[in-house]
Amino acid sequence: MPVDLTACHCVLCNPPDELDRRTRLTIGKVQEHGWQVTMIPRNEHGPGWAFTIGLWHHHRSPELAMFGLDIHDMQTCLNSLGDKVVAGEALKAGQEWQDIIDQRPVALKAVDHRWYHTFFGTALGFYRRPPFPFLQVVWPSPDNTFPWQGDGDDHQPHLWLRPDEHPAGVWTR
Repeated sequence: MPVDLTACHCVLCNPPDELDRRTRLTIGKVQEHGWQVTMIPRNEHGPGWAFTIGLWHHHRSPELAMFGLDIHDMQTCLNSLGDKVVAGEALKAGQEWQDIIDQRPVALKAVDHRWYHTFFGTALGFYRRPPFPFLQVVWPSPDNTFPWQGDGDDHQPHLWLRPDEHPAGVWTR
């Protein structure tokens, strides 16, 4: 049976009887701004990350995720790409965008759905079930190479890989 990628099963389209506080706050941000950027700060267990919630609901655009930089810089980047969606740009895996982070490119890679529970719990709570696509916004190393072009790095996960294919490191603990 084919998957309907136009369907939205979120808490706005199909409200449940009760909502937890976090989901209510997310709903408020998504209704007010069109999306929310959820930021997970760096801590003693590893680097931080940030991701959007609401782009799929409002624009049928993939949600976006970014890892390993300052969470406020990632928020700015994700909001810049969200603004492109609002302006009518279609974001797709395989695209590169210039001038999103300090005059450097970023690349968009499709996230394997098996990572959703590990990194995007708040989005799962909002959308309640897939399908809703995620794109990872991947940034290059200082020499402008992406992880798949060089030796690889542990500064950001490779969520385009299945979890069992991912190199061991800080993102797979």
